[in-house]
Amino acid sequence: MQHLFKMSDLGLLSYYLGIEVKQEHGRITFCQRGYAEKVLERAGMAGCNPSQTPMEVRLKLCKEDGSPPADATEYRSIIGCLRYLVNTRPDIALAVGVTSQYMEAPSTRHWTAVKQILRYIRGILHYGCSYTKGSGAPSLVGFSDSDHGGDVDDRKSTSGVVFFLGGSAVTWTSQKQKVVATSSCEAEYVATAAATCQGVWLSRLLADLTGRSVEKFQLYIDNKSAIALSKNPVHHDRSKHIDIKYHFIRQCLEENKLDVDHVGTDEQLADILTKALGKIKFVEMRAKIDVAGLRW
Repeated sequence: MQHLFKMSDLGLLSYYLGIEVKQEHGRITFCQRGYAEKVLERAGMAGCNPSQTPMEVRLKLCKEDGSPPADATEYRSIIGCLRYLVNTRPDIALAVGVTSQYMEAPSTRHWTAVKQILRYIRGILHYGCSYTKGSGAPSLVGFSDSDHGGDVDDRKSTSGVVFFLGGSAVTWTSQKQKVVATSSCEAEYVATAAATCQGVWLSRLLADLTGRSVEKFQLYIDNKSAIALSKNPVHHDRSKHIDIKYHFIRQCLEENKLDVDHVGTDEQLADILTKALGKIKFVEMRAKIDVAGLRW
């Protein structure tokens, strides 16, 4: 690039748009400690007591909860900051996604949930993502999960998808589904379809970057009915109401673009993106998706 453009070599990347990068031999780590400290100062919670989880277990928020209204401008500002923090912190993706749904008219109860996230960040400012170089060509592996009717206002479910490349998480999402699922199988199937689209795009992107042919990826889900529905039409009578576009995964399976396998609930790494977990389970899942304390 120096032959084509006038530019200066500033050495290895160390800081970019609030993301702190540390490159070592065979290892790259990402953290947003400085940015997180600024967010806490902006919210007036720089010296708050830390929390061990970003969201209370079985917490159910709704639009009309009867509590007094909160400052909508401040609420939206903090949520915007937290959404950028999710770039290196998949452990708060669910909590930020849930609280983002009430930016139109936030209440004090919604603001309390946001402060829970800030208190959690306060306790682990130095946490971030870590990537280690492995031997051989890295394989693309995805996990897809969903709750069922978790939103009390419209009864829509939440999809959680995370993809790993060489054992490290490279992309993640926690998003409310656009349709109301009438069964847990349908909710899982909708989440699996979204994960399939993401996996196909990632496999094509990797092929462009490496110059190799497109390779199929592995996708793990914990619902056997959804797996059976994706592989054959034996449940057609009970699933014909599912929108046609979600049967995209069946076509991809026929074209050998991916393999879908079952995984136990305890090993479902996308579980942290669909529901609030208790302290022990949350810490375990956080470590499995490679979010850990980093030394700077």
